[in-house]
Amino acid sequence: MAEWMSGDSISFPNLGIHLSHVPKSFTVFGITIALYGLIIGIGVVLAFLLIGEVAKRDGQDPDRFYEVGIWAILLGIIGARIYYVIFSWDYYKNDLMSIFNIRQGGLAIYGGIIAGFSTFLIYVKKKGWPVFAMLDTAVCGVLVGQIVGRWGNFTNREVFGGYSEGLLAMRLPVDAVRGRDITEELRSHIPVGANYIQVHPTFLYESFSNLILLVLILVIRKKKAFDGECSLWYLGGYGIIRFVIEGIRTDRLLIPGTGIAVSQALGLLIFLAALAADVYFRFIRPRKAVEVKEEEEEEPRRKNRKN
Repeated sequence: MAEWMSGDSISFPNLGIHLSHVPKSFTVFGITIALYGLIIGIGVVLAFLLIGEVAKRDGQDPDRFYEVGIWAILLGIIGARIYYVIFSWDYYKNDLMSIFNIRQGGLAIYGGIIAGFSTFLIYVKKKGWPVFAMLDTAVCGVLVGQIVGRWGNFTNREVFGGYSEGLLAMRLPVDAVRGRDITEELRSHIPVGANYIQVHPTFLYESFSNLILLVLILVIRKKKAFDGECSLWYLGGYGIIRFVIEGIRTDRLLIPGTGIAVSQALGLLIFLAALAADVYFRFIRPRKAVEVKEEEEEEPRRKNRKN
């Protein structure tokens, strides 16, 4: 007989894990608190803690990061929502007030990255602080926020992939997820008499991949050849992570009039741009600088030979 799951349960059958009560929110003194928002808040706090530690080790002032970070986070959240709404306009155009309801999710990380990075760069440059040195520190915190924040998608039953029978396959009750995220493929694999879909937990894939990227950056950041290189590692690394994982997800935001996932295309472009920039600043520009210096040193000798 097919398993019948309660509305707030989540299971990983191939791991033998069954969570019977994973709420989307809880109430404290009559105030309803969404776990999605709480988890994002925890991610922000942990991000600032790591940034503070990395900044102190590098001789930077942590207070500068706290000052600019508040603005980057606030505008980053707005940017993440705008990005999501733009590429989900068909869903929101008939219910404009739902645009302001982010309790059920609907924040696109690339929108947050674009808005947050832009805010950071403008603010730091205006203050006259070392922009790229600070950005190399900040990306470590950004990754922490992404690693933790993805678990908000877990409690919200969102950001999952197509049908899976793999070791990490996750089961979610149909009534607990957004109908538009359930593809025909998923519906075709619902067992007779069951009320669940079995999916790739892409939120978990991305969280774990970001953890690996963070560890790599922390380990090799002392070997960076120039300020800003850690930021390029982050952009390129996350770009390729997102390119791969976005292809699995069922809630992809598409470029209007195409079947192309906007974040997948953007991820690939950012990866290629970051790779090209790193190669240029690490190898090509230093070689050109040496050639120019040698040319400048040779010029007086040529003049002396002529005289």
